[in-house]
Amino acid sequence: MTDNGALRREFGEQFGSVPRFYRAPGRVNLIGEHTDYNGGFVMPVAIQFDTTVAIAARSDRTLRVRSTNFAETRELDLASDWSERLAAGSAVVWIDYVIGIIRELRRGGIPPMGADMLIRGNIPLGAGLSSSAALAVSVALAVYAMAGQHFDRLALTKLCQRAENDYVGTRCGIMDPFASVFGRAGHALKIDCRSLEHEFLPLQLQTPAAAAQIVVCNTMVRHQLAGGEYNRRREECEQGVRSLRQIMPGVESLRDVSLQALRRHENALDPLIYRRCRHIVTENERVLAAAAALKSADLAEFGMLMRESHRSLRADFEVSCDELDLMVKIAESIEGVHGARMTGGGFGGCTVNLVRSDAVPRFKAEVAERYYQGTGLEPQIYVCAAADGAGVLEL
Repeated sequence: MTDNGALRREFGEQFGSVPRFYRAPGRVNLIGEHTDYNGGFVMPVAIQFDTTVAIAARSDRTLRVRSTNFAETRELDLASDWSERLAAGSAVVWIDYVIGIIRELRRGGIPPMGADMLIRGNIPLGAGLSSSAALAVSVALAVYAMAGQHFDRLALTKLCQRAENDYVGTRCGIMDPFASVFGRAGHALKIDCRSLEHEFLPLQLQTPAAAAQIVVCNTMVRHQLAGGEYNRRREECEQGVRSLRQIMPGVESLRDVSLQALRRHENALDPLIYRRCRHIVTENERVLAAAAALKSADLAEFGMLMRESHRSLRADFEVSCDELDLMVKIAESIEGVHGARMTGGGFGGCTVNLVRSDAVPRFKAEVAERYYQGTGLEPQIYVCAAADGAGVLEL
């Protein structure tokens, strides 16, 4: 959690007033990668790392925003037009998420009020733990409140997704803001990304027979092609849907395709597109099977599904990288590890591991040593707990 006492003091030094506080967590996705924008199933967990926004009203039409992480202050004129989107190919920086939120509020008929805002986060950047969604959600929640709006969780979630889609230019699905808004301590979320129905699944990891913990390992790499390849994967999935719809008229998304049907029509698809589709179809099946395994506290089955997910992401969807593969290989060789897989969009970032509780110290030591030997990089390793979603901080 962010040190809000220090944040309050810094806010007073910067702006000379007393703020209110709002927070939103990052997330780790246990299983269900790249399925959200295909109308499928995902299983994220909101985590204890978060972004906090301190905000106080101003009497004018200026939004003055400071990021403590980047030591930058920007001023936004709320009387401006705000209709343009970020130019294609522009380098995305932190203030773009703030602008995207303001733009969407304006488009929705909610005129933001002038305010001073201080933002601080402790989510590792570029690690695939959804620091961007936590930033967007915390800012949206703070500005919503300043405008006197009721906190509608689903409306806030959709607004944050639109901001990233329509302004920032990342064609992300709804999973990240949904997990940040709806997370619940001690639970994973199984989300149907088509209907947005969701189920809170108790993380039965501390049973007498099989105590375990969620451990996230940061590879400390983020390859430059990540952003462009993410959008390309979405385009490839859409191409698969268009081709399959000619044969199966009821197909709206890959959610509507069974593995049996996909195999039956393999020859109708380009081989690369077939592999992309196969990952999505099988990943949806794995999420449903993982939910059943979690309900019965079958950690061996859950771990096996994690391993299958990583193999599919590596071979069929091709979003892994050497560092992620090495991290997973090391984890799978350590006694007490139920399962390991890459998590997030890919091409770097983190792995998520389900580790027997008594094996966690040895796991952390072995992963750190062997990954450094293989790459020359020192990984960051976090033991994660499922946290509550976005909300007001009462100090």
